[in-house]
Amino acid sequence: MINIREQFGEIDIYLFDQLLKGRFTLGISILDAGCGAGRNLVYFLRNGYEVYGVDQNPEAIEYVRLLAAELNSSTPEKNFLVSPVEEMPFESGHFDAVISSAVLHFARDEQHFNGMLDEMWRVLKPGGLFFARLTSSIGIEKLIKPLVGRRYLLPDGSERFLVDEELLTSTTEKLCGEWLEPLKTTNVQNLRCMTTWVLRKAEVAS
Repeated sequence: MINIREQFGEIDIYLFDQLLKGRFTLGISILDAGCGAGRNLVYFLRNGYEVYGVDQNPEAIEYVRLLAAELNSSTPEKNFLVSPVEEMPFESGHFDAVISSAVLHFARDEQHFNGMLDEMWRVLKPGGLFFARLTSSIGIEKLIKPLVGRRYLLPDGSERFLVDEELLTSTTEKLCGEWLEPLKTTNVQNLRCMTTWVLRKAEVAS
């Protein structure tokens, strides 16, 4: 009997949806930008993908290195680095896919948000997949309290940098990104809303 949790770990259900749609083919290189303890990397490590991760927390990176050694001993330890997302030590166009799960809403301000996003886009190959899940104001506009800029107090008591449909649409246009599917937002009992943003980086024009 297949143990689903063992095979996939605590993977984000919306990232799992992208797997089911065939958007993470075997052999591609994947970066989890802000990987934490690696909850979204279990399946990829188990199945021999070329996996990388960065996080500012040294303890998280140490844990992910141990996880990688356990699940796929051929994955180099140096693939997992202590680094801010906005200043990653990778060459431009290095990865076939970049995952940003519950990271962008920790931006301090718009400059920080754009810095993280631009850096993830920089290291993504033309034709590559960008997957992001982040807190948004979509659906709870009247329940959030403005703080500074795009930072808000949510009904759940947390402070987050919040995006909306207009910002994600205009940012997609600025990046020349191609929508792989429409924005999807989950409302968690009016306490917070999480939006899934899935793009493909345009191929370089010939």
